[in-house]
Amino acid sequence: MPMRRTSFQSMGCPIAGALELVGDWWTLVIMRDVLDGFTRFDELHRNLGIAPTMLTRRLRELVEAGLLERSRYDTAPPRFEYLPTQQGKDLAVVIVALYAWGVKHSAAGSDQVVLTDQDTGDTIIPVWMDKSTGRRISAMNAAFLPGPHAEDFIQERLDPQLRTIRRQRAQSPRPADQGAIE
Repeated sequence: MPMRRTSFQSMGCPIAGALELVGDWWTLVIMRDVLDGFTRFDELHRNLGIAPTMLTRRLRELVEAGLLERSRYDTAPPRFEYLPTQQGKDLAVVIVALYAWGVKHSAAGSDQVVLTDQDTGDTIIPVWMDKSTGRRISAMNAAFLPGPHAEDFIQERLDPQLRTIRRQRAQSPRPADQGAIE
């Protein structure tokens, strides 16, 4: 019996919502190849080594999710390619960030794949920048806070003052219960 996947839709978090669309491991490697110009079924099948039935299902899901659009490129026999929508193109920054993380923390292919600028051929070393200030951001100086329309659960979960209070309570010694066995 196949394992049922838990839905993250009700979590009220953009990361959880994104994982609803791209949380399957095949999604990112299929999108990586499509964004790299491999848009036809036979190209994706050859590159990924995925079973044809699995690839068909994943491509259909990506079309339904709005990341790809199916476009006929031949009529006899009917053949289709899968082109990235704007939503699919916007996923490129996630894929590049995952590439950079993989180069730093995974031995898999770190010396076989190089990210380059398509116009100049120069090697790209991606960094994360704040669009409004141009300041480089690291995970150490970024924090998730509740947005202006956050539900109560999100407000409480992400409130930095409540987080501090919870940590202080967890670290303070608790009086032993009368008659408790240790």
